[in-house]
Amino acid sequence: MVMVDGKGCIVLINAQAERVFGYPREELLGQTIEKLLPEHFAGKHPGSREGFFSDPRPRPMGIGRDLFARRSDGTEFPVEIGLNPIETEEGMMVLASVLDITERQRAQQKLEKALQEKTVLLNEVHHRVKNNLQVIASMLNLQATHVGDPRLRAILAESQSRVRAMALTHQLLYERKDYSRIDLGEYLDRLTQLLGSYRQGNGKIVLRRLLPETPQYVNFERAIPCGLVVNELVSNAFKHAFPDDRAGEIRIELGTKDGQAELLVADNGVGLAADFDLTKVKSLGLQLVPLLVEQLGGTFTVEPGPGARFCLRFPSDAPRRAAS
Repeated sequence: MVMVDGKGCIVLINAQAERVFGYPREELLGQTIEKLLPEHFAGKHPGSREGFFSDPRPRPMGIGRDLFARRSDGTEFPVEIGLNPIETEEGMMVLASVLDITERQRAQQKLEKALQEKTVLLNEVHHRVKNNLQVIASMLNLQATHVGDPRLRAILAESQSRVRAMALTHQLLYERKDYSRIDLGEYLDRLTQLLGSYRQGNGKIVLRRLLPETPQYVNFERAIPCGLVVNELVSNAFKHAFPDDRAGEIRIELGTKDGQAELLVADNGVGLAADFDLTKVKSLGLQLVPLLVEQLGGTFTVEPGPGARFCLRFPSDAPRRAAS
């Protein structure tokens, strides 16, 4: 604590100020406050002091810029300063509370360095995971070329598509440098480009995307199961909705309803069987859907046609983990 009169002379200091600045009390009393300031700032300080006394009120000093003080050995150190006007018999004075923030800045610098290192590490992790998943997808594709059984080739292609859907999430995290969330619209847009390979020679099937213009974010934990649900539903539509090489459309719509993300996958194909029951299907892909919906903490409904319509709703915030 340092008290200064209207002329800038030090009239009072406490013991802590003696320790911080390295001066004995008697050497400071009667000196101008500029004795405790760096030389490059001392010349401008009288004008700032006069400005304060012309409008005396409690305020922090040096808003928006770094402040430094000077010790008796000439070294400078970062400070925070609060100014409080005090009316005395000798006139208006100002009591300055000076806080040495050297250790705080060191701790902040260490924290910023650690955060930067963590960011670099996360970036590298997602990059490597994405590359490894792409290698797995390529190996599945290579294996499929050496298989004569068309049914087995289709199974390998489905597995390859699931791996690519997962790899895409890591690719987006790597590109955007945001490791907590993904723009679901952008993710679905790029995912459906990959799913075009399911046309299996039928170029008459149109894959249409109706996505929001503004970003709709989901966290990383939800992005992968959401992408896998879309992967399974779209691939199922490509395989079964348009037999005999007929034309048609598969539509993916993303929006919000009642504060939740709403995702619709629909087609105008032959439709589902009258006795369709998602819990009794034999297809591995559709058997995965309820498990993925459970991971999302959402709901899944089969809506009336024409064609097939599947609606997925889930919250956008982080899912709660079950207690172990």
